[in-house]
Amino acid sequence: MRPRTGSTAVCSGCHQPAPGYDRLPERRFEFIPFWGFLVFLLYSMRRVDCRRCNTVFVEEVPWGDGKHQLTKAYMLFLARWARKLSWKETAESFRTSWDKVHDAVQYVVTFGLAHRTLGPIDAIGVDEIQYARGHKYLTLVYQIDLGMTRLLWVGKERTIESFQGFFTLIGDDLASKILFVCSDMWQPYLKVIRQKCSQALHILDRFHIVAKMNDALDDVRAGESRRMYRDGYEPVLKKSRWLLLKRKQNLTGKQRFRLRDVLRYNLKTVRAYLLKEAFQQLWDYDSPAWAAKFLDEWCRQTMRSRIEPMKRIALSLRKHRELILNYFRAQKLFSSGVVEGLNNKAKVTLRKSYGFRTFRVLELALYHSLAKLPEPEITHDFF
Repeated sequence: MRPRTGSTAVCSGCHQPAPGYDRLPERRFEFIPFWGFLVFLLYSMRRVDCRRCNTVFVEEVPWGDGKHQLTKAYMLFLARWARKLSWKETAESFRTSWDKVHDAVQYVVTFGLAHRTLGPIDAIGVDEIQYARGHKYLTLVYQIDLGMTRLLWVGKERTIESFQGFFTLIGDDLASKILFVCSDMWQPYLKVIRQKCSQALHILDRFHIVAKMNDALDDVRAGESRRMYRDGYEPVLKKSRWLLLKRKQNLTGKQRFRLRDVLRYNLKTVRAYLLKEAFQQLWDYDSPAWAAKFLDEWCRQTMRSRIEPMKRIALSLRKHRELILNYFRAQKLFSSGVVEGLNNKAKVTLRKSYGFRTFRVLELALYHSLAKLPEPEITHDFF
C-alpha cells in the first residue's frame, strides 16, 4: 500500500513545511497485521531544502519516526503486547523479530521518559535486585506516594555513585521536597539519603530487618545442629529450618506438631526462635514512645542471651534505632511492603527476558513494565 504523495513536505528538523528537493529510493514501513496478513506501507521519502534550518533534511512523515522500519502505530502495538508476553513470544505471535520488538519498546520508553512529569514526589522507596550471577545488582528507586506507585529510576550496581545518579536526575529542588524515604540498612543508601534528603523522614525497611533476623536464627540452628551431630546427640533439629523461619499462620498441621516437639528442648535455637517471635510484637504498636520502650527492652534481653548471631542483630537495631522508630512516626503509612511488591514485578520482568544480556535492555524492560510512562498518541486505536 502506497501513501498519497500530494501533500507538502515537512522538514524533520524544524517540523515546518518546506520545498521538496528530490526523492530517495522507496522505503518499506511495517504496519499492524490484519487478519493474519502482513501489511506494509511503501513510500519514497522526499528530501527538503529547508531555509529555516539552512540545510537539506529528509522529510517528516506522520506514520514513521526517523529510520525505524516500523510505523509508530505498530511500535506502540508491539510495545503494549510486550507488557503481557515475553519479547520472544510477542515477536513469534506477530511474525516479526525480537530486534523489532526491542526497537518498539525502546521507542515507547524513550518517548515516555522524555514526556513524563517527575514531580511532585512525597515518598520514595530504594532497593536492589540481583540480575546476574557474580553479585551484579540493579538499584531501583520507586515513587510510593499513597496515590501513585511507579518506577522512577534504574541504576547499575548499588554504590554511592550509582544512587547519586537518581538525585542528579531529579535535581536538588525536587529532592528537598521529598517527605519520606524507605530503604534497607545498606550503608551507601543511608549516606546518600542523609546528604540529599536531610529533611525527609527516613524509614528503615521492615522487611529487611525481619530477613536479617531470620538469617541470624538460621545461623544459630545450623551451628547447633552440626554440634549436636558431632557430639552424638539426637538430631532433633534435622529438617527443622522452615519450621522455625515460616510464620506461624503459614505452617501446616503436621509442621505445627513438629514445631511443638522442637520447642520442648532447651536449645539455643529455641531461645533464638522465641526472641525472634517476641520481636514481631514491635509492629503492633502505634505509639513511637511505646515502640521505643519495647525495642530497648528486647535489645537488653537479647544482649544477655549469649547467642552471638542474635546479639549482632540487637547491636544493629540499637545503631539504627531512630530509623526504625520513624516507621511509627510516619503513622505506619509508608513501609517497604509496596517496594517489595514492585520488586517482585521487576523480577518477573527479568524472568520473562529470555536472554537479556545488557544493562540497557534490562533498563528498557523495567521502565516499560513499571514506570507508568506516557505513550505517544496515534490517529487510530487498534486494541
